[in-house]
Amino acid sequence: MYRAEQSHWWYQGMAAITRRVLELFYAPGSGLAILDAGCGTGAGLLLLSPYGSVTGLDISSHALRFCAERGCNQVGRASVMALPFKDESFDLVTSFDILYFEGVHDETALRETARVLRPGGRLLIRVPAFDWLRGTHDVKVSTAHRYTSKELALKLAKSGLEIEFLSYANMILFPLALLKRLTEKWRLAPQQDSDIAVNVGAFSGLLKRCLVLESRLIRFWRFPFGLSVVAVAKKNSSVHPSIPWSPQAPPKTGKPQGERLKPSVRI
Repeated sequence: MYRAEQSHWWYQGMAAITRRVLELFYAPGSGLAILDAGCGTGAGLLLLSPYGSVTGLDISSHALRFCAERGCNQVGRASVMALPFKDESFDLVTSFDILYFEGVHDETALRETARVLRPGGRLLIRVPAFDWLRGTHDVKVSTAHRYTSKELALKLAKSGLEIEFLSYANMILFPLALLKRLTEKWRLAPQQDSDIAVNVGAFSGLLKRCLVLESRLIRFWRFPFGLSVVAVAKKNSSVHPSIPWSPQAPPKTGKPQGERLKPSVRI
């Protein structure tokens, strides 16, 4: 994963989409207190660093060693279901392809996220889409569940978070992925690893460009289907978990208001 994040077309393309969505709400230099919950080997920490001070945590001590190799030292080992921080510690929490794993109770993790967010703080989350798309890749990476946008929105609202942005992503490549999933059972040689390990050769540049194109379009359009769901949700003291979600336009870029407090880590 560490090596793939540096060069693989999917990681680079999804990073472009993530950056574009993030910049609908924050500009580089916003001075945010940021938590990357489930930071893995640290690529997300580098992506987030222009926006503020980034803390990372992951359950895997092996992954955290790679964070150190990237020069990311503000990390700790903990579960996303029991965040070791005081209430209202962060302006932004990110969760990139974490909730879907076996062993993660998504609603518990979302409640913990809401707890450590400051009022007006935001969650930027990405999860894989459509459980009927499960295939060999999901078996290899221990996928417990894939989500619809409606399902994710309801879980965020139940956690007391107000949806500000919701879209599918990786729509252009959806037909190719669907074809692959439908034909996996007839392959003569079963796939031995996740889709990330599949060598697409000279097509990698084209696949990356498809995702980069989506990163430009997603500012203006919300995609009706795709291989991932991306959402931004805001903690607002006036929003109660029982209030249903309704869409609204994203706010203008700007710094969240309020005093900056250094997160207190109990690791």
